[in-house]
Amino acid sequence: METGTGLVRALIAAVDHKCDLINMSYGEPSLLPDYGRFVDLVNEVVNKHRLIFISSAGNNGPALSTVGAPGGTTSSIIGVGAYVSPAMAAGAHTLVEAPPEGLEYTWSSRGPTVDGDLGVSISAAGGAMAPVPTWTLQHRMFMNGTSMSSPCACGGVALLLSAMKAEHLPVSPYSVREALENTCIPVGGSPEDKLSAGQGLMQVDKAYDYIQKLHAVPSVRYQIKITQSGKSAPTSRGIYLREADFCQRSTEWTVKVEPKFHDDASNLEQLVPFEECIKLHSTGEGVVKAPEYLLLTHNGRDFNIIVDPTTLSDGLHYYEVYALDCKSPWRGPLFRIPITITKPQAVKSRPPLTVFKGMSFVPGHIERKFVEVPTGATWVEVTMKTSGFSTARRFFIDSVQISPLQRPIKWESVATFSSPSSKSFSFAVEGGRTMELAIAQFWSSGVGSHDTTSVDFEIEFHGISINKQEIILDGSEAPVRVDAEALLLLENLAPAAVLNKVRIPYRPVDSKLSTLSAERDQLPSGKQTLALLLTYKFKFEEGAEIKPYIPLLNNRIYDNKFEAQFYMISDTNKRVYAMGDVYPETAKLPKGEYTLQLYLRHDNVQYLEKMKQLVIFIEKKLDEKESIQLSFYTQPDGPVIGNSSFKSSVLIPGAKEAFYVAPPAKDKLPKGVAAGSVLVGAISYGKVSFGVNNEGKNPEKNPVSYSVSYIVPPTPIDVDKGKGSSSTCTKSVAEQLEEEIRDAKIRVLSNIKQSTDEGRSDWKKLSISLKSEYPKYTPLLAKILEALISQNNFEDKIHHYEEIVGAADEVIESIDTDELAKYFSIKSDPEEEGAEKTKKKMDTTRDQLADALYQKGLALAEIELLKGKKVVDKEDAKAVEGSSTQPDLFEENFKELQKWVGVKSSQYGTIFVIRERREGRLGTALKVLSDMIQEDGSPPKKKFYDLKISLLEEIGWAHLVSYEKQWMSVRFPPSLPLF
Repeated sequence: METGTGLVRALIAAVDHKCDLINMSYGEPSLLPDYGRFVDLVNEVVNKHRLIFISSAGNNGPALSTVGAPGGTTSSIIGVGAYVSPAMAAGAHTLVEAPPEGLEYTWSSRGPTVDGDLGVSISAAGGAMAPVPTWTLQHRMFMNGTSMSSPCACGGVALLLSAMKAEHLPVSPYSVREALENTCIPVGGSPEDKLSAGQGLMQVDKAYDYIQKLHAVPSVRYQIKITQSGKSAPTSRGIYLREADFCQRSTEWTVKVEPKFHDDASNLEQLVPFEECIKLHSTGEGVVKAPEYLLLTHNGRDFNIIVDPTTLSDGLHYYEVYALDCKSPWRGPLFRIPITITKPQAVKSRPPLTVFKGMSFVPGHIERKFVEVPTGATWVEVTMKTSGFSTARRFFIDSVQISPLQRPIKWESVATFSSPSSKSFSFAVEGGRTMELAIAQFWSSGVGSHDTTSVDFEIEFHGISINKQEIILDGSEAPVRVDAEALLLLENLAPAAVLNKVRIPYRPVDSKLSTLSAERDQLPSGKQTLALLLTYKFKFEEGAEIKPYIPLLNNRIYDNKFEAQFYMISDTNKRVYAMGDVYPETAKLPKGEYTLQLYLRHDNVQYLEKMKQLVIFIEKKLDEKESIQLSFYTQPDGPVIGNSSFKSSVLIPGAKEAFYVAPPAKDKLPKGVAAGSVLVGAISYGKVSFGVNNEGKNPEKNPVSYSVSYIVPPTPIDVDKGKGSSSTCTKSVAEQLEEEIRDAKIRVLSNIKQSTDEGRSDWKKLSISLKSEYPKYTPLLAKILEALISQNNFEDKIHHYEEIVGAADEVIESIDTDELAKYFSIKSDPEEEGAEKTKKKMDTTRDQLADALYQKGLALAEIELLKGKKVVDKEDAKAVEGSSTQPDLFEENFKELQKWVGVKSSQYGTIFVIRERREGRLGTALKVLSDMIQEDGSPPKKKFYDLKISLLEEIGWAHLVSYEKQWMSVRFPPSLPLF
């Protein structure tokens, strides 16, 4: 998939290499048309550097307003629709019988844009024999889409440019676009077909003839800005009357036309003398009225248009106001102002039902029905019945509504009828807004049968209006009241809600702002692109299925003012588990610690500075047993008292009913969810007549569901904690003060950095001083042992490991093992006063003892390896002098460790593997080590795999040694990949 970084770098390369043409076949729906960082850079490339940018309009048809960004929504880009000719249908698609005339593919995206621009500029052949990867075991295959029509158009323009350069004609994207659009052959016989095919099928030869006559005319584009008279915002590029209110009255619009020259145009030679006498024409005088003449200079002119749709019938109507040069009318339109009117029919019957009977379909035919969705409707149930055919029929069914500052609300389905039958669908709608229902028989479906398909379409509107579009439970015990009302007909109110995800917020632990290389990331304007790298840390105690969520940036590529966003999730070994961009994907992570790096780019340092504390969420999916089904009550105290639960009822039109959504019980919250995290899920209120029967377990399967969230509160305070210890405390104030001073000294010792000689010297002096002051205090001795183990800049290895053995012995000697053994051999009463505190103390002491024995065993093994012989205690050696057997200090230590912990666990298993290896039992050692690796569950530990390779080498299995070494670079990469 395309990325912001890749797109921008491609623009930079195109300018650097002095390209004439750009083709791009990427695209997606957008929040705002003609908006975004990439669009700004494209405008600069086209207007300043004179590149011609051609792009696909999209494959989301046949409904209106489905053109994608940037090809169908950007003024400086030539958007291309997909056309199929009879010859292509017969030859490339190998149809039994070709259509009688060419037409747009059914799936080709249609205009207008949400701000009224035409959307599709021209059309070109939408199929091609395209090269494909060799893994397909063929060189080429036939493919279709606007990804084919766009390069086809680009190739045609390349021929045009080649001829222009050969004849030394000036090349400008403005003149080329004018030539292309004014020489197209119209596709279809009605004005509304322009919304599908643009100005028509491009004609390279006619465009060349046009260009030859145009060379003496200045290269100008005409920027159109339209506002409703009396208002300054919003501005649009066309007039799009879609909602019922605008279609029932006359409206006046102010049009501002500004001629725009290329950035290098001369003020005196081109801008000042520019003057055009323009004659304005309306294609629908009875509906659209415009002035007759306009004198246009460089500074532009305003004029008004009056649109009166009151006399129009229901349905789609398309008009244009176009401008002709009075001195050169042969040029055709200099600019066009598209006026699209979708006059909806009202639903007046009760129950609210709309039926379209006897619609006739042939291959490629599209029926567009526009309906004013009744206020209060939230979903529709649709039944489609087909008849009158003998071979299979394939239909595209689309529904589109447009709401401000949203992507077009679209529902789509592809239905195949093998024989006359009926199918039912349900989908969400927004009440009070016009809904387009586009039903299209696929362009090649039924070709050759000559049967006309008859379709009956029945739409029944349903709705439950609620007072809260989003339920937010604030973490308290209070429920949230919901008012529900059915405005249209009797509805079954049956609420269902589930919390099935948890979002954990994180702020960056580090941020780095850097300047990128001028070679790849210097913009055509000369500005330097900057990068902000944000680092986040998180940890999972068990495996999880997660997805990063960045509310500010996600799900927008083109309609985003930030150039790029990348993220990368890696473990402590620098192994990457997930990468992504604006559309994060779910990743499965084993337990362990992880780093997420987020990479943002822009040339404005102030924008990036504001993002240094950007909050992201790690969204963790809860499994079915952790998901929380919320309860409903008829009384506000219901969640506490436990009665008055609410299950369902029947809503009578016009009568409100209220109920409460209860927060989840605290004991139902997923384990380990921290305060401030947000549990999220969905809530639904109604039931459809068919298709959904999940007993309320998954509201997201309902055609209409809303967001519900619960903010996790702070954990409850254990009021009983510490009561026993405080009441029975017999220590004096002086003793307590002495303990606090001792613990403070140990903390200071732990915080001393040993990375320098001075730090090591200070640590050693303080450790000796503290040992003399507290010679038998186990926590101090354990901290000293821990610090010795962490040292890695020593020269005499044997001496270092002997120091570890000595420190471990001091820990072991400080512990009364008899008392420890006695405690764990007797089952204590957990309800006894002080039992919890005693248990915690004994568990800590046992862990300190086990760790000391474990580290001592590892150190002894290292000393053996370095000396090449077994380590024995000197006093024990003298005692058994002359005996045939010598004491084995490692074995004695191992047997002592075995008394306290399981030596085959991943925490202590290394010592068991070393022991088996010492005894020559290499197979057992390898098996235990493999079990440790598999059972650990966290990111792999390099020391385990190094030990495994050494065991395999000792066994002599060279093939497995080679295999494991190859995998080491994957498991433990030397560094993270670059963004």
